[in-house]
Amino acid sequence: MKTLAAEIQRKQELKDVKNTQGLEVVKEAIRAFPQLDHAMGNGVPVAPAVAAVQANSPLPAYAQNAAPEIKLEIEYLLDLAFQKGIGPALAESEKSPYFVQDAFHDALAGKLYPELQKRGLMK
Repeated sequence: MKTLAAEIQRKQELKDVKNTQGLEVVKEAIRAFPQLDHAMGNGVPVAPAVAAVQANSPLPAYAQNAAPEIKLEIEYLLDLAFQKGIGPALAESEKSPYFVQDAFHDALAGKLYPELQKRGLMK
């Protein structure tokens, strides 16, 4: 979480992202996370409190009508992120089709954003 929060803060300070707020900044930071995770040697899983943040469905709206196996793959990647860490889940997602990767990034950002706000790491 600390690595992700630092990347969010860095993204917010960049000129091209300055006008971007909230969830979009989290999405951008998640996209940059594999490089950060590898560079910092961070294998720390997301805190268990984050895993408890649940909505009715963890999937983004555009993935609600996807095939059941696609939904399961996205949910598996989310579970992996909360159990093993964001880095391993992102690495695993690279084996998936782009639609799954995108939906996973969006779902992960949607779950992390409220927790980051709660922890005072996002406005």
